[in-house]
Amino acid sequence: MTDPRIMTGLEIMQAFAEGLFPTPGIAKTIPMQPTEVEEGRVVFIATADASHTNPLGGVHGGFAATVLDSVTGCASHTVLQAGEGYGTTDLNIKMCRPIPFETKMIAEGKVINVGRSLIISEGTIRDESGKLYAHATATNMIIR
Repeated sequence: MTDPRIMTGLEIMQAFAEGLFPTPGIAKTIPMQPTEVEEGRVVFIATADASHTNPLGGVHGGFAATVLDSVTGCASHTVLQAGEGYGTTDLNIKMCRPIPFETKMIAEGKVINVGRSLIISEGTIRDESGKLYAHATATNMIIR
C-alpha cells in the first residue's frame, strides 16, 4: 500500500525510509535520509558539503535549521492519522558549535507532546561520538 491519501503518517514515513516514495527535493538540496522511523521518533543522517558554505567559509546555519525542521516535522508526521497533514508554526534553534563539512551527522527528532491541534517535538544534531552541534524545539499544527 503506497497511496498516501489512505496511509497514516507513520506508514508514509516508513515508506519514505524504505525508498517506496521519491526522495523529496529538500533531501537533495540538504543531503539527508531517514535511517530509523517509529511512532514519535525519526533519525536521519545528514552531511554538509561545499554547496552549504556561508560567506565566512563555514557551514551555513540554514543547513542545521533545515535538518532540524525536517526531523522535528517528520517525527510529528509519524503520529498523524490518514488524511492529516501538518505545518510548522514555530522552530527554535540553538547552535552549539559549527557543523563540520563532509562529516556524517546524526539528526534525531522526537515528539514530546500531542494535543488536539498542535504537536510539540524536539530535535538534535550530533556527531557519531554523541557530541551535540544543534538543538531545536518545534510546534506543528495538525491540518485536518
